[in-house]
Amino acid sequence: MASRTGTPKRPAAAGPVLMTLAAGQFLMALDSSVMNVSIATVAHDVGTTVSGIQGAITAYTLVMAMLMIPGGKIGALIGRKRAFVTGCGIYGCGSLTTALAPNLPMLLLGWSFLEGVGAALILPAIVALVAGNFTVERRPAAYGLVAAAGAAAIAVGPIIGGVATTYFSWRWVFAGEVAIVLGILVLARRIADAPTDRRAHLDLLGAVLSALGLGIFVFGVLRSDTWGWFRPKPDAPAWLGISLVVWLMLAGLLLIWLFLRWEARLVEQHREPLVDPGLLRNRQLTGGLTMFFFQYLVQMGVFFVVPLYLSVALGLSALATGTRILPLSLTLLAAAILIPRLVPDVSPRRVVRLGILFLLAGALVLLGALDAGADASIVTIPLLLIGLGMGALASQLGAVTVSAVPDEKSAEVGGIQNAVTNLGASIGTALAGSILIATLTTSFLTAITQNLAIPTQVKSQATVQLQGGAPFLSDAQLKTALNNAGASPQVSQAALDANAAARLDGLRAALAILALTALLALFFTQRIPTSQPRTTDT
Repeated sequence: MASRTGTPKRPAAAGPVLMTLAAGQFLMALDSSVMNVSIATVAHDVGTTVSGIQGAITAYTLVMAMLMIPGGKIGALIGRKRAFVTGCGIYGCGSLTTALAPNLPMLLLGWSFLEGVGAALILPAIVALVAGNFTVERRPAAYGLVAAAGAAAIAVGPIIGGVATTYFSWRWVFAGEVAIVLGILVLARRIADAPTDRRAHLDLLGAVLSALGLGIFVFGVLRSDTWGWFRPKPDAPAWLGISLVVWLMLAGLLLIWLFLRWEARLVEQHREPLVDPGLLRNRQLTGGLTMFFFQYLVQMGVFFVVPLYLSVALGLSALATGTRILPLSLTLLAAAILIPRLVPDVSPRRVVRLGILFLLAGALVLLGALDAGADASIVTIPLLLIGLGMGALASQLGAVTVSAVPDEKSAEVGGIQNAVTNLGASIGTALAGSILIATLTTSFLTAITQNLAIPTQVKSQATVQLQGGAPFLSDAQLKTALNNAGASPQVSQAALDANAAARLDGLRAALAILALTALLALFFTQRIPTSQPRTTDT
């Protein structure tokens, strides 16, 4: 473990400082979960299609992924507090632009670009500012609350989006974000700045290579549901018979490898790198980053699967769906706050392993509870378990990664950490979605082709039309489509029964892969330390 230099004493206004940083993290995570339940309404209001809004969501993710590592370095150069405040200002301008956006280009400018740039400055700075404002012993609790605020935003986002879209307008959400940003800027005066790197140099080539590498890799992952992971879907771009997703991911990995080689060369020449490749040889740091990756992969996969089950399979409104997810937020906050407070000397490795086991248990309980006659209540216990797991991980991982390096490296680590969580979140959503759709399609077509009541011509048409993947449709949506197609009552009922069964098969398959991923994460916990970080003299 690295020795701690310049460890701060507890500030007089520790509570307001922590709430300010937690509010920033909450704000960063809120947008996507709010937008996901309002896509159709937003598309109508700005005169575009659902695909256009999904493209804006993709662009927002890409901008954050590309700029996270450079954003961390900028914070180290200009000051973490200044980076945080500047990022909040840019983010607030983006929120205001989004709230007033009359068309898709303005939405892309405000939400996808400005908010993405702001987030890339804010998130690494938050990591460094927690390190700069709290003693080593208090950091697990501080990081736990900050991380819990972000996860809670994802959980309550559907409620906020549902209420705003149903009773007011989605634009009020972004107007509210402007007000929150103003409040954060006022309260940010109490934050003590973290020490900065005295050398004022930004590795521009490294910034370009890291941005392109991460951006191309994440873009490939995000396109996997449309183009196919390996075998290209009909009319999807391909090269040498292989989906373009594979080639994009390989190109991204190549650029990241070139980036690391370039950084190593700068170190050899005693020049300042964007990221010191030596950090990746730090056993504790890489252990924490690996756990962050797995946590966000499973976490975002769950946040993809559970709302689909509630809103599409059961037909709940966005408001009711968000209400059903609230138990996760309660146990998440409880675990993130209470574990460091009640057992401050507990082994981080033990807590992380317990957190992963809770994630695994929650996924397995939900997997076993999914049934044709099940209702919304079946998600309560699994979400309580998953929330406990996420909270346990949140209470330890931030302190694990930052305590692995000197404090002056905290913003650099913050950039890497948020890039890793972005990767995990993107892969988790894409993996759960692709497994779900692939299983749903296979199950639906199998049921249709084996049903003797369905004419052969209809079976052939279904096979051809669904070879690229069946959509995840509610019973009401499918009934409307069948009525518009003039299907007979017999065929319609057979299709509805097959779709209901296929939906459950797809959800089960997605949960199974998430459970398997959680189980796999247990094999990588050995690098998590067994003792809490403590202040040491250098």
